[in-house]
Amino acid sequence: MKKRILVAPLNWGIGHATRCIPIINGLLDEGFDPIIASDGEALQLLKKEFKDLIFVELPSYNIRYSKTKSAFKWLLFLQLPKIRKAINREHKLVRKIIHDYAIEGIISDNRLGVYSSKVPSVFTTHQLTVLSGNTTKFSTFLHTCYIKKFNECWVPDFEGEPNLSGKLSHNFKSKELTIKYIGALSRLKKTETKPKNRFMVLLSGPEPQRSILEERLLDELKVLPGLIIFVRGKIEVEQVIVNQPPFAIYNFMEAEELQKHINNSDIIISRSGYTTIMDLAKLGKQAFFIPTPGQFEQEYLAKYLEKSKIAPYCEQDDFSLSQLNKSVNYSGFKSFENEIDFKQLFSLF
Repeated sequence: MKKRILVAPLNWGIGHATRCIPIINGLLDEGFDPIIASDGEALQLLKKEFKDLIFVELPSYNIRYSKTKSAFKWLLFLQLPKIRKAINREHKLVRKIIHDYAIEGIISDNRLGVYSSKVPSVFTTHQLTVLSGNTTKFSTFLHTCYIKKFNECWVPDFEGEPNLSGKLSHNFKSKELTIKYIGALSRLKKTETKPKNRFMVLLSGPEPQRSILEERLLDELKVLPGLIIFVRGKIEVEQVIVNQPPFAIYNFMEAEELQKHINNSDIIISRSGYTTIMDLAKLGKQAFFIPTPGQFEQEYLAKYLEKSKIAPYCEQDDFSLSQLNKSVNYSGFKSFENEIDFKQLFSLF
């Protein structure tokens, strides 16, 4: 009987779920039987990608997000007791899942309660340092306390220079964690094609900020010539396409279609989420980033990539068409070719 490995991405936007896709495919290729556990849009997306696998629903963290940048962090901190209860609930449920499905290993992408002392457990994150302004030491300490419960911590980035995450996952010292840099994760593949479209918009992330940016971009970009592929990042039962010149508006795309359209576009306008960054680096694209207001991680990554002269960015409230002119002064991502040794990685199980 194939060893069953529980794969559990956090439902915070869809990035954690999409970067689990190459891990799930790796498990299948190496003869394992992945069982997928999550909630919300993350679970819906993986059900569309892997129709023949077993899925389990985990408790939602039910996090509320602020409409304003200044209140974002403090609203999250006020919800810490609720988040801790959700973590305890999912940890309790994991014990039952291990028993019911004969689980022999766990890979958790940022789900803090999905671990077990009975089977090898892995935590996947690109944030060893959890930026939160003047409370960064505290948030990093809390995060590390949870990661210590896992056997290994896999960082989807390169250990040396150059790398994609900067200080988020480098210059971090801990004798208590077993850290492995596994290389960048992306479900997409680069194709040699001449781009047909100038711009493509990729939206993602929590509400209400996702919708606020959607309205801003639809209004600002409507005067541009040519076709603009606009992906709203809303995972729903059926794909819906609305032709609203100059836009072709999709609620979501599955991997193959997304790969085709990104390869066929010159510049990608998106949040500076880490999974998106890994995808664009894999495809060697130019990008313009608009970090989610109040998300220190995305704001840092946008600044880090601008300082590296890879891609420009602006704050959401400052976006206008003229901002896009900055792209000519940046190199864009150089596509990377890294082969992850899944056989060696999964030897833990």
